[in-house]
Formats: sequence, C-alpha cells, structure tokens
Amino acid sequence: MDGVLVHENQAIPGAAELIERWVDTSRRFLVLTNNSIYTPRDLAARLSWSGLPVPEENIWTSALATAQFLANQAPGGRAFVIGEAGLTTALHEAGFILTDSEPDYVVLGETRTYSFEAITSAIRLIMDGAKFIATNPDVTGPSPQGVLPATGAVAALISQATGRQPYIVGKPNPMMFRSAMNRIEAHSETTAMIGDRMDTDIIAGMEAGLLTVLVLSGITTRDELGTFPFRPNRIYDHVGALLKDL
Repeated sequence: MDGVLVHENQAIPGAAELIERWVDTSRRFLVLTNNSIYTPRDLAARLSWSGLPVPEENIWTSALATAQFLANQAPGGRAFVIGEAGLTTALHEAGFILTDSEPDYVVLGETRTYSFEAITSAIRLIMDGAKFIATNPDVTGPSPQGVLPATGAVAALISQATGRQPYIVGKPNPMMFRSAMNRIEAHSETTAMIGDRMDTDIIAGMEAGLLTVLVLSGITTRDELGTFPFRPNRIYDHVGALLKDL
C-alpha cells in the first residue's frame, strides 16, 4: 500500500487508474500491508480520502494473516495481545479469547503506545510457556516527529529477555502472500506482486512463486538494486508506468 499506491496519504500517479482498471475488468486483487494497527475498514477510509476507492474486502493486513494462521494452528485458542484494533479485532473475529491468564500465544503487533507493563507481562507469559508470535518484522515506523520503535524492535527486546524468537507472519514471510492468494482463490502461476521494497515485498513474492514487480516510488531506489542477490521480474518508476503493459 504505502510507497506503491500512496505516499504520505497522497495517491501516487496512476494508482487510481490502476484500481479502476482492476475493478472494471473484475480482476481479483488485494492491497497488502504489514501495518497491523488498522482494520480493513479504517484503511479503506484512508485510501478513499486519498482518492483511491478500494473496498475493505480487498485489503489484507498482517493482522488478518496472523489471525488466520493462529485460527488454523489452535482454533478457539487464547492469546495475550499487544496491539491496536486492527489486531485485536482480527483475532476476536477468528474466534480467539483475548486474555492475560494462561494464554496459548503472546501476539505482538504494532501500536503507538507500547506499554512497559504489557511488555513485562508478555515476557513473563512467554517464559511460562506461551508461544511467541509477531505480526511483522519492521523495526521502525514513521511519525510526524520522526521514527518510532516498531514491532521488530520490541520483539527483539522480548527475545533478549526470554531467549525465544517469535514466529513472524507478515512480509517477508511468503505465508503472507499465500494467505492473500487463498483469500481471492488465486494461483501463483497467474498472480503478480507489486511492491516497493526488495527486502520484504520482492523476496517474499519470489519465494511464493509470484511474478514480482518493483516500483521505485517507495523505499528501494534504482541505485540499491545491485546490492541484492536477487532481481524482480519487472521494474517501473511507479504504478502508472505499468498501466500500458496490462
């Protein structure tokens, strides 16, 4: 989503036309994000404000992927959650009981208000046997004042204290893409992934067997391409530039 369709809440050139093309041709698609703070409804509203009318059912977050993964692992399980509404809502709708009493899992997601008390509880619960899950590995996130510590940074703190590494569901785990493809009944042979980061989007898409498309409107620059030992299948300056090839 960020860096591909929008940048600082402004639609990237060609993004609206791309969404319109997919909708008009009944093309199955999902907008993916590692951000677990917001629900799909919240994100759909933010995209609409940017001029991109994406239905909420076409949005797939690391929170939804995490909830689906855990529902398959332990239907009706119990989880202690550090996160916002996007994560707690997804887990609740997946049938999980959210509790700090003998949970099966400690689930760490994104929040703007990490609590030392909650982190301490998470550490103690993991040491008591709860399994450690994180929605995504991003170590920092943006804010108007500058970078903020994000899920990956807090996960590292908890790992140092417990000696346990989390299982991370979001990108670059290719499971994120496989769960998305299951959502829209897609197959890897006929699916493409459009992303702006070599270290998360492209590597995960490649490992999931998808056609990988890098756009240079976000994180990865053209000069950085040579530093990676893998390449995307196609490269465009922005999504507007690929419209002619659809």
